[in-house]
Amino acid sequence: MDQQKMARMTALSEDEAISALSQSDIAMVLTNPNLDDNPIVYVSRGFERMTGYAGPAALGRNCRFLQGKGSDPDAVAKLRKGIENREDVAVDLVNYRANGETFHNRLLVSPILNSEGELTFFLGVQKEMTAKDLAKDPLGSDEALREIQHRIKNHLAMIVGLIRMQRRQASDTEAFNALARRVESLQLLYEEMTGRSGTSNSDTISLGSYLSRVGTAIAHLDGRAGIRVNIDVDEMDVPVDMAVRLGLVVSEVMTNAFQHAFEGRDAGILDLRVNRLSSGAVRAMVSDDGVGLPDDVEWPDINSLGGRIVLGLIDGLNATLDVTRGAAGTIVTLDVPAATDMD
Repeated sequence: MDQQKMARMTALSEDEAISALSQSDIAMVLTNPNLDDNPIVYVSRGFERMTGYAGPAALGRNCRFLQGKGSDPDAVAKLRKGIENREDVAVDLVNYRANGETFHNRLLVSPILNSEGELTFFLGVQKEMTAKDLAKDPLGSDEALREIQHRIKNHLAMIVGLIRMQRRQASDTEAFNALARRVESLQLLYEEMTGRSGTSNSDTISLGSYLSRVGTAIAHLDGRAGIRVNIDVDEMDVPVDMAVRLGLVVSEVMTNAFQHAFEGRDAGILDLRVNRLSSGAVRAMVSDDGVGLPDDVEWPDINSLGGRIVLGLIDGLNATLDVTRGAAGTIVTLDVPAATDMD
């Protein structure tokens, strides 16, 4: 199979990437060991900047294309063995950018398993190191990178668990495209976690800033001329895991609204509002003035992938969901208790 065809088949949808919004220095890559030669299926913008390879040039290829004659064979062998044994592995490796320039790459690789213990992806988190960095911060002592890896791995495992049914119902390309948007939502989360402090060790995050970016990203991806998006989110700090789930619910609800609420319409309004209530609970509301839900349709639909994802996320938040058929359009309201004990 030629490289371009493989890239198309395994891509996590370049068309759906948030090109204008994902500007983090976090370099992240996902590979699929269930396809021939464990090809790359997703790269972050940080990876593109670090390596000089645009996403389409990397998708469908094994990560070894970054190696060259200056790469330490012992480090390469250690990496290969870790992948073969499906173990966490960390190496410092000389890699090559698209222009031929070398750089030192600190790479942490972890397997991502679904709830049935099946290997679904490998996650690679990368950090460029200078010679001074290597001397000052030897491999094994990089707690900040390991913390990022730990968070990403846990969040990806949750997402893979939520969408594992799709692999049985759709083609690989459709499954990867569905995963792409959720990975990008996490990318925005990690940007918020690292944007101000340069670290990701905080257990809380500014929900207002994060959900504003998620809403803007979904409007960028799915919006069209004539559909106005209003975003009004209170500033508040919430636990990171709560923000993950809320961000994914907002992404699912807004995407569903863009896809179905304005059928046959050239204009419309979509509102995202998130407020801290007097009780300390958080209320997220997505409303539209579209065509409205048909009388014979209930949402979330447990028989649809999106509906099951939303219900799973809500259950993890111990939240309540209300879907109202308004005078014009639909109102989806999610209430998350103040002291949520998330699963």
